[in-house]
Amino acid sequence: MQASRFVAAIVVAQVLAQIAAFTLPALLPFYLADWQLSATQAGWLIGAFFAAYVAAVPVLVALTDRLPARRIYLLGTALTAASHFGFAVLAEGFWSGLALRALAGIGWAGCYMPGLKALADRLEGAAQSRAVSWHAAGVGIAGALSFLVAGTLDALAGPRAAFLFGGLAALAACGIGAAVLPNARPARPPGAPPPGALLDFRPVLRNRAAMAWIAGYTVHTWELAALRAWAVTFLALVIARQGAPHWLPGPPVLFTAAGLAGIAVSILGNETAQRFGRGRVVAAAMGAAALLSLLTGFSALVSAPFAVACVLAWNAAIYLDSSALTAGTVQAAEPGLRGATMGLHSMCGYAGGFLGPLGVGLALDWAGPEALSSWGLAFGHVAVVTLLGLLVLRRLGRPA
Repeated sequence: MQASRFVAAIVVAQVLAQIAAFTLPALLPFYLADWQLSATQAGWLIGAFFAAYVAAVPVLVALTDRLPARRIYLLGTALTAASHFGFAVLAEGFWSGLALRALAGIGWAGCYMPGLKALADRLEGAAQSRAVSWHAAGVGIAGALSFLVAGTLDALAGPRAAFLFGGLAALAACGIGAAVLPNARPARPPGAPPPGALLDFRPVLRNRAAMAWIAGYTVHTWELAALRAWAVTFLALVIARQGAPHWLPGPPVLFTAAGLAGIAVSILGNETAQRFGRGRVVAAAMGAAALLSLLTGFSALVSAPFAVACVLAWNAAIYLDSSALTAGTVQAAEPGLRGATMGLHSMCGYAGGFLGPLGVGLALDWAGPEALSSWGLAFGHVAVVTLLGLLVLRRLGRPA
């Protein structure tokens, strides 16, 4: 198969595997009321996906240095389908939802980085960087569309229909993976040392360049997960309290538009990074995102249109360095350790993804979830995390 067709097939499969990943955040206002959840419990439900991912990804991605990525990918898509079908049929409250969200996280651990590694192993140089960028764009498109798809299916047939659709889409991704992924063990580059122990990340930890990008990706996922998890709920509350003009769409449509705009920003960010320097672009993006997280939180006190504008701008700033951070890790990885490096990259990033939604939930419960001013603290904590991450990235990025 031609490289371009292979890249296209993997990107389409990733879109299908990811298309229902944010169904729960999209329908969170319904589940908050129907299951009588606190904001902290809602944070746990959304964060469980990331926590399970963190636990599973170091094993599953490191195995791609030893086993065909195809086997890991098929397992991941099958578990993803099972989690969505289970949520549609079995979920009845916090604990059952928590278990199924964790299963979804394990499934995505078998899809995301193994699929990305299959691309990276086949390409080099600028072609590899662009494939990584398009892969990230495909995942981002699916994440954006998941809000629109979930909201539409919920309006037509109820929330269970949205999860059933996600299960069918994941099965389709499994079929594409079975058709295009090679069933061959990864070849070791000439002169590369044999892989060490499965969970031995010490060689990766000694790679300062890779660890700098991993630190940046950790806080990137923290802020992205926090916004994705709570944006629909935030906008729904602001619109209910402040009112909105008739032309303003509903929150799921608004955040779908934000996500789709973010894809273009992500691709632009990677191309800009190749021209002007990855470090400069990442620093500018993280600084802007920190400022906008504060502004977004307090925009609830102004008006619904202003809150929407802030959400769109903050989302764009987050996406600006998305592809650049991942491409930086891929290119900084040592030969023969790409799977382990990407595994640690993903594990640390999704640890941030677990803490972001939970941090917002804890802040809301502490400050009072019904007060609009509470969102200033809930979203504002992300600014501190982002700036600390930028500091770590710059220090690690300096030559030893």
